[in-house]
Amino acid sequence: MELAYYSDYAVRLVNTEEPARNKDSLTSIESVRELFGESTQAARRAGDSDVTRFRSVRGRLRAVFAAADAGEETQAVDLLNSLLLEFPVSPQISGHDHRDEDGRPKWHMHLADHPSNATAGYAAIAAMGLAFHLTEYGVDRLGLCEATPCRNAYLDTSTNRSRRYCSDRCATRANVAAYRARKRLESERSASTGRTAEASQTMTPSTDR
Repeated sequence: MELAYYSDYAVRLVNTEEPARNKDSLTSIESVRELFGESTQAARRAGDSDVTRFRSVRGRLRAVFAAADAGEETQAVDLLNSLLLEFPVSPQISGHDHRDEDGRPKWHMHLADHPSNATAGYAAIAAMGLAFHLTEYGVDRLGLCEATPCRNAYLDTSTNRSRRYCSDRCATRANVAAYRARKRLESERSASTGRTAEASQTMTPSTDR
């Protein structure tokens, strides 16, 4: 479903923070406005108080991803439903700015928010987009990166539901770490086996007369 596109709003917001690294890029009005992407009109509504409000919504969205990642399907849905109730949207048909080859409008569904403030508008779109993605593809398509200490949110769009990392960079780093761990274990086992063999030879009584 096309509306699942809006789920990227949720991912962008959640990933402005890296708790394990104690990093937070959501520290100013400018950083809030950047989250809106090409929607400059919505971004202009942002004010000083939206930084704190955005952080609050971010924590709630991360909780949805964390519950889904842990296999807590019902909890993930309940948390998302609470956001949908608090930040409603109205689906509308749009297309006046998009034309086909014949010059006719390319009609599509659009989510119109009810912006009492910038946070409410962004949260409404993010929550609804995530809801469409969840119902279309399944709760298990929401995850947190397994690469330590990343834990960024991601949406699994792989054909076999096999995604475990937020990016190729994290996947490569995790694979290299796993390879090194295996080689280290093999080396330790080899050294242990060698020591055992030497000890066995030392303890074997000589048969020479």
